[in-house]
Amino acid sequence: MAANGEAGQEHEPEYDDEAIRFLAVVWGEGYLSPGGSQEVDRVLAGIDLSGKSVLDFGCGAGGVTLHIAKAHGPAEIVGYDVEQPVVDRARAAAVREGLTAQVRFIATPPSRLPFDDCEFDLVFSKDAMVHVPDKAALFAELFRVLKPGGRLAASDWLISHDGEPSQEMKDYIEAEGLSFGMASPSHYLQAMGAAGFADVSTTDRNGWYREVARTELERLQGALHAAAVAAVGEAYVAKNIRTWIAMQKVLDSGEHCPTHLFGSKPAGDLP
Repeated sequence: MAANGEAGQEHEPEYDDEAIRFLAVVWGEGYLSPGGSQEVDRVLAGIDLSGKSVLDFGCGAGGVTLHIAKAHGPAEIVGYDVEQPVVDRARAAAVREGLTAQVRFIATPPSRLPFDDCEFDLVFSKDAMVHVPDKAALFAELFRVLKPGGRLAASDWLISHDGEPSQEMKDYIEAEGLSFGMASPSHYLQAMGAAGFADVSTTDRNGWYREVARTELERLQGALHAAAVAAVGEAYVAKNIRTWIAMQKVLDSGEHCPTHLFGSKPAGDLP
């Protein structure tokens, strides 16, 4: 998913219809990051969303948002993204599934979030914050739109350290061709704390995705190959196989560390 860029910058979509079709083959319809509904449920484990208001920051094509609506019972969930093509897909999916009374999707250019202060009980995000380079500004905005006592539960793609990325990591990011603003767990925790979040914590998911990505690559080269080629063509699939090979190297080294992120807005806090 992309919540790319910084306030005031022009934005060109990175996830076009071709990318959405390809990732649907690999990760499931409406999903632009791995793990499907099971990984969403792991992030939300132990959090009761019944009757709550939820923001899905970087909602992509809507698979995550619609799953939360169906499986976790919020009163309302708003999917937000800066990419119009994915939001168009998400809105169509909500109509097909009869969820428009519970779910709405909003697309705006990168800027201050188009929501009131203290609007949501929970902010969720699935592998989208990697596209936002200014983590301090990002978490300040997410803190602003949370109600006092509200919670942040997210996953994202992190780099394991604060130093210069390895050549293997640089090669992987170049192969992705996306606006990856990767940062370390310590950088995320610092930015979350500076924004005002309490009870901040992270859970390293490298071990999980290291093995899942290996299986994804095998399937792209085997069982999924024909379906992927039918969806987007041989050249597009070949490019992504090269990307998965580059990604596997930095997963195996531990430099690429998908991570769960948690925090809360103190009950007495106002923005």
